[in-house]
Amino acid sequence: MAKKKQSGRRVEGWKAKSWYKVYAPDNLNKAYIGDTISGDAGNVVGRVIQTTLGELLQDYAKQHIKVKLRIANVAGDAAYTEFMGHEMGRDYLRSMVKRRSSRIDCQIPYTAKDGRKVRLTVTCFTISRANLSQTHEIRRMITEEALKQVTAGDVPTLVNTLVSGELAKDLFKLVKPVYPVRRVEIIKSKVEPPAEAPVIS
Repeated sequence: MAKKKQSGRRVEGWKAKSWYKVYAPDNLNKAYIGDTISGDAGNVVGRVIQTTLGELLQDYAKQHIKVKLRIANVAGDAAYTEFMGHEMGRDYLRSMVKRRSSRIDCQIPYTAKDGRKVRLTVTCFTISRANLSQTHEIRRMITEEALKQVTAGDVPTLVNTLVSGELAKDLFKLVKPVYPVRRVEIIKSKVEPPAEAPVIS
């Protein structure tokens, strides 16, 4: 995560450097994350910032969701980020796994409408232990429905569905009539960075 600006004495080499305020993407409230320092704005682009969705949205219920952001462009002393992925905390996932139940993971790679390559990990937590054929059917249903929804949108649209939880809710409703399910979560996402040159103004 970007460090908060510290007051006090700095080493001589820092005098020629500038502080840049780092902001989250528009669909994450364009929240102020912190400050980063550099002697060249071009070196700021590409830096990866880690925070939590709870901090960005001021929602403690989402504190267990870690978010990875990449600085995509710089304008003046402001650095703007883009979404690069998320991951749910291990403690939260551990709390979801119960005895005599199943955890069914689905790895879903796809290309978004804007050409970005994305990999999702969707996990289904069952109430009782599912057998092999049931596991395969649940994984098939989740993969097909998830691809149907996410391939129709770009990365910002994906972020909106992750924040709202709509995709996870839709997958839960789909699987529940087939087998008793406790929860369906998109536990991880990873977005490949774009190939275009950095934007500095």
